[in-house]
Amino acid sequence: MTTGRPARAVHIVWDWNGTLLHDIDAVIAATNASFAEFGFAPLTLERYRELYVVPVPRFYERLMGRLPTEAEWEVMDATFHRYYWQAAEETGLTPGAEELLRDWQADGLTQSLLSLAPHDRLVPLVREHRIERYFLRVDGRTGPSHTSKAGHLVRHMQALEHSGVAPEATVLIGDAVDDALAAAHVGARAVLYTGGSHSRTSLESAGVPVVDTLAEAVRTARELAE
Repeated sequence: MTTGRPARAVHIVWDWNGTLLHDIDAVIAATNASFAEFGFAPLTLERYRELYVVPVPRFYERLMGRLPTEAEWEVMDATFHRYYWQAAEETGLTPGAEELLRDWQADGLTQSLLSLAPHDRLVPLVREHRIERYFLRVDGRTGPSHTSKAGHLVRHMQALEHSGVAPEATVLIGDAVDDALAAAHVGARAVLYTGGSHSRTSLESAGVPVVDTLAEAVRTARELAE
């Protein structure tokens, strides 16, 4: 059931990992596999969320006391992705996500998907979950793994211009402080969800609404448009 069109049309840019895709368990397992290559003790979910930051090399710096060397980074990155993508194939959407996407579209509103996951990996997964039809665009990363979310969002918004999507009428729903920074960079707003990579305390430091469910995130996006 839809909840009614907001007073002013708003476009949602959805984050994928940790937001629409409930992959935090796969992320923790893959992170611990990459750390094991260098003898680090495994992280708990709580410790991961406490320390996590992007770009990812800074996350490793918090654990190692220094930035990883280029050789170390290549090993960690390759190990992480090998384990993660094996697990991602069995990972489901966040409960209720598809219904929220469907209802938003049924209200005549637009949405898109933006992720730093590799584009050639992202698109097949989105299709597998049968949600591609809800989005004006699906954009994954095509550059190096440390590409910034802000620059990625700039290109995404430029591509949406022909559909009449304006940054000031856009809300990015994501699970990381970086999502809020990227939204501010383009003049959009953000709502952050606690089900992904960051602790609530970390998310609240971004100065934007923080919610515990995607349903709350969508309601907040509607309120921001009123």
